[in-house]
Amino acid sequence: MNKPSHHALTGLLGLALLILPGCAPSKAPDGQAKLIKFDEVGWDSIRFHNAVARLIVEKAYGYRTEEVSGSTPITYPALKKGDIDVLMEMWTDNVPTYDKDIAAKELMELGVNFKDDAQGVYVPRYVIQGDPKRGIKPMAPDLHKVADLAKYKTVFADPETPGKGRLYGAIPGWNIDKVLHKKYLHLGLDKTFTYFSPGSDAALAAAFTAAYEKGKPIAGYYWEPTWLSGKYDMVRLGDEPYDAATFNDGIGDIPSVRVTIVATNSLVQRAPEVVDFLRKYSTSSKLTAAALAYMYETKADYNATAKWFLLTNPDLWAKWLPADKVALVQAALK
Repeated sequence: MNKPSHHALTGLLGLALLILPGCAPSKAPDGQAKLIKFDEVGWDSIRFHNAVARLIVEKAYGYRTEEVSGSTPITYPALKKGDIDVLMEMWTDNVPTYDKDIAAKELMELGVNFKDDAQGVYVPRYVIQGDPKRGIKPMAPDLHKVADLAKYKTVFADPETPGKGRLYGAIPGWNIDKVLHKKYLHLGLDKTFTYFSPGSDAALAAAFTAAYEKGKPIAGYYWEPTWLSGKYDMVRLGDEPYDAATFNDGIGDIPSVRVTIVATNSLVQRAPEVVDFLRKYSTSSKLTAAALAYMYETKADYNATAKWFLLTNPDLWAKWLPADKVALVQAALK
């Protein structure tokens, strides 16, 4: 499958350099701090992880850093060529040649950032279990799998189509939207539900937010990690076991993806200590979602969120660095 929907391959975008505010780095022997370029392919979680890694690379190791922004079809070849140095979130099913490229040593896989991501059909937990604190009673107590939605068309009533429920699909153009629509047909949900296209990820988030804040039922595609999954208590509906042979036909569960950190081959010679740090860098979808939720709720930027994350999880990132480097980062956070 392609990378999770919100990360699915899009049309080619123009390549642009976004140079974020740097920190005062130590000087390389030639008098100019060395530069490390981070790939930025357009979603919140990678921008967050870039901010965390860049802060450490600048403060602990004295390098300058930049983000290079563009679509995956542009930046992935640039990573292989050495025009970009690091990709903090390589959704390993995004590029069909990824495994072959790693085996052929076209680029280096340094480690796993997280592997507990998820995507599928979600409903607020209160829909199934209720929420006594909010005065919400269970609306669909026997809702456990996507197929069970057929029993609850009146709960998820489509305001524009009387007699049918509404299932929010993924974003048009994302691979998972095609898969989910096939699932909708395979399970016979077209008899009781409309497959409603949200039009954009912002519109989909707005629909979930509006329903959740009002305690209303909603069922639709979503994914983790996102600020929404970090802020709200959502339940991903189950499905039949995943089977690669039938997945693209909409049959079976949507698997999690191993999200790795990769680097261009030359980085190990140019910045071996940075490579060593990135080999140890490891988080989780849950931690990432919590950081994104913090950013959303406080209106903090990515750099401020990175500092909050490091201050909040000192035992986690201390494992990534030698003691003297930990001290440098701690000093930068004061």
